[in-house]
Formats: sequence, C-alpha cells, structure tokens
Amino acid sequence: MKKSARLVCFALASSVSPLQAGAGELSGYVAVEALGFVESPAAAGATSMQHDGYVSLSAEPEYYTDWNNGDNSLTFSPFVRIDGHDSERTHFDIRELSWTQVADDWEMRAGIAKVFWGVTEAAHLVDIINQTDLVENGDGEDKLGQPMVDLTLIRDWGIVDVFILPGFRERTFAGDEGRPRSLLTVDTDAAEYESAAEDKRVDFAIRWAHSVGDWDIGIAHFSGTSREPRFRTQLGGPGGMTPVGLVPVYEIIDQTSVDVQASMGGWLWKLEVVSRSGQGERFTAAAGGFEYSLVGIFESNTDLGLIAEYLFDDRGDTPRALQDGLSSASAFQDDLVIGSRWAFNDIDSSEILASVIIDLEGNGYNYSVEASRRFGDNWKLSMEARGVADLPDDYNGVLLSVKDDNRLRAELAYYY
Repeated sequence: MKKSARLVCFALASSVSPLQAGAGELSGYVAVEALGFVESPAAAGATSMQHDGYVSLSAEPEYYTDWNNGDNSLTFSPFVRIDGHDSERTHFDIRELSWTQVADDWEMRAGIAKVFWGVTEAAHLVDIINQTDLVENGDGEDKLGQPMVDLTLIRDWGIVDVFILPGFRERTFAGDEGRPRSLLTVDTDAAEYESAAEDKRVDFAIRWAHSVGDWDIGIAHFSGTSREPRFRTQLGGPGGMTPVGLVPVYEIIDQTSVDVQASMGGWLWKLEVVSRSGQGERFTAAAGGFEYSLVGIFESNTDLGLIAEYLFDDRGDTPRALQDGLSSASAFQDDLVIGSRWAFNDIDSSEILASVIIDLEGNGYNYSVEASRRFGDNWKLSMEARGVADLPDDYNGVLLSVKDDNRLRAELAYYY
C-alpha cells in the first residue's frame, strides 16, 4: 500500500505543466491506459485471479540541461506505472540518468541510459544492451534503464561504441493477477544466476557501425549475463512434485550480431542475424525483409509502407527440457511477416501499423494493429489490438499460454 501511494504521488507530480528549471527543460507525459480481454484466461487455475479488464496510470517526465556550449549534458527520465490489479506491473524505473561529454571525434556517456540496436520491424534480435520491461507490452519494445559507461569513437572508417555495463536488470513479468502471462507464474524472487556475482556482474559489449553509400552496417559482440532467461520448473504441492511456477535462470552468454540496412529508392532492405552461445547448444536466429514505400497514394498526402519479413530461429517453438533441466524455445522460428504502415501526414500525425506473423509450419498466426492520433497540442490517443489465432488443437508451443489473451488497449496521454 505504501509503495502504491508513493507511486501515485510521483505520477501526479509528473503531470505538471511545462516549465524551465534554470537552464534546463522539463517535458514528458502522463497517461491513463485501459486494457481489455475478450476471453477468459488459459492459465491453469487463473480464472479466480486474472481479470478481463485492467486500468493503469503511467508517467514519464524528462529533465534535460546542457552547458559548455552543449559539450556537456545531463538527462534524467524516471518512469512509473500504477496498475489497478497486477502488483508486478505497478513499478518504478529510472529510464535515464546520464551525463554526456561530446568532443570532435569522441563522446562519453555515463550513468543509466537506453541504447537501441536493430533495423527489422517484427523482431529486434540484436538489441541486447537493455533489459526488456515485459510488463509494459508484449512486443518487447519497452526497456529498463541500464547502468553503463559508453565510449564512442568517431572515425572515417566507422563509429565504435565500447560499453562497460555494471549491474544487471532482471526482466519484469506479470504477477498472478496479470495478463498476458505464462501458464505458470514466473517467480522473480527466486531468480537464479550462473555468475557467482549474480546481478552485480560487469558485462561488456562493443559495436562497429558504418555507412557506405546506400548501406548501413553494424557488427557487435556482447559478453555477459543474458537479458533473455531460460526457465526451470518450480515444484511444490503435495509430495513436492506438482509444477507451481517458473524460475528465471540468467546465464552467461556470448552473442555476436550483424545488422544491415540498405535504402534503394522506395525500397528499404533489412537484415539482423545473431549467434549465441552459453544457453545450451549454440543457436542462430535471423530476421530479414523489406519495406517498400508508396508516397502520396491516390494523389493524397498519405504514404503507405508495405512490409515483408522472414523470421528464423533454430531453437524451435516448443519448450523442451534440455539436459541441464532448463527450457528453451522461440515463438518465431519459421515465420512470415506481412504488414503495412500508413502515415497520413496530417497535422495530427495520424498513423496506423498493421501486421500478421504467419507460422509456416501451420501453427496459426499472430496479429497486431496499432493506431495513434494527436489532438491539439498536448493530447495523444493510441489504440492497439493484439492476439493469436488458428492454433492447432495439439499445439504445445510457447504461444499456448496466450491463446486466450487476445486484447484491446487504449491509452490517452497528455504531453507537456
């Protein structure tokens, strides 16, 4: 109760009007979200705990200031969400609290920050620096702030980023009352680590990026605690042999990645490939395809992007206990992505992104529709529909737990 009260006070304080603080600037948003499900949950024994509707409040202010003619800057961006049902989704995070020094051919950033790598639409395989804030949205695009020191070297032959990452952030998972979630609740309090230092291990990463003509190329390597855990089944009940939960296990991995993007006229070609060791057998995953843009369709201001991608992962999509007792799987191991992006280029910045991910082995499909529109200078309405369909009766893959979690989401945000 005290935790929720503190978060409510923070959210209300974050909804203040725009202001100047000394030489700094304060901006951000406060939002209310409604999340609704059209079916009862599939999780065993969950009908008395999970709900068909959820309402939550979120806020993310940002304070920015710079000095020395912009060569030094400080950014502070905390985030809070208060959920009416799921105590695990009610959480606070510092998305960014970082100092940056800029010079002619190098930059240094230290503190807590977010870094994004990736080019494809449906899967961000190479994006490994920050941990996923999974309780925010199942698409995996929301990230927790990561403590880091990032040195950027700017050269004619490319840009090199060297990362020192002290401290590890555990992935967030829905609680007993949350949706969507796995059939068995993830027990985050029982998390296990391969490293004796647990969440205090220092990780490292390096990335080289360069543009050659129409091509943008990135090559990276990460060595440290995996942001994506495997799971051990937690046993309990009479006799101690009944599955009662999942324990996340964070192992030490090495991951090498390549991302490539080429812009050729109206075509945007994209590719991401990763190879990872440390979680059982080494595996490879890839995502690649294109987006073709049609500008001013039907003699209007509207642009239409046509998206097609292929997703591959040689782990397969059925969770299986390996020799070490941990389960490993991927939702998208042999899948085709088809989508469209509508940009209406109006004063309200209206956009629609729709896609379907089709399992080429006959295991149904995922669908997603996202739409947003601004109202006036400060308000923005966002809506989404997500779900899965046509799963076979004998399907036992990773999407089984969310087969009845088709959902609608609406968010009204006030920006300042």
